[in-house]
Amino acid sequence: MDQRLSGPEDDGYIGYMLSDVARLIRTVFDRRVRDIGLTRAQWLVLTRLYRRPGASQTELADMLEIDRASAGRMIDRMEKNGWVERRPDGGDRRINRLHLTAEARKVHAAMWAIAEATVDDALSPLSATERVQFTSLTARVKGRLQSLAGSAP
Repeated sequence: MDQRLSGPEDDGYIGYMLSDVARLIRTVFDRRVRDIGLTRAQWLVLTRLYRRPGASQTELADMLEIDRASAGRMIDRMEKNGWVERRPDGGDRRINRLHLTAEARKVHAAMWAIAEATVDDALSPLSATERVQFTSLTARVKGRLQSLAGSAP
């Protein structure tokens, strides 16, 4: 069926499917990382700081789409757990840069293995060729959405 012809009552509508797939992957991943003691908030912080070491609290809050105070509380808890350290910014003493500790990087490695297994499980109905096609098409859609949102890829 042509996806453009489906409407809001159709579960096959591409917008619903994309939302459902993202939600279900997060749900499965959440359950799996819970076994190693991670909450969604923690794995989100670990992931963002792994990809952007040295981010400020404000930058982290923006990446997580939460307010600065909530980000600060999460950072405080993760610092107490020995997963995040604050380091002064060389150019602005009002800013602390956030870095993962060695322990947090170990947790991130375990979490990454779970993430890869989750994606592999989710994509298991697809052939190797279909996976490449899916990745390529998804990247094109993401690029277009980033352009529409005015953000860099």
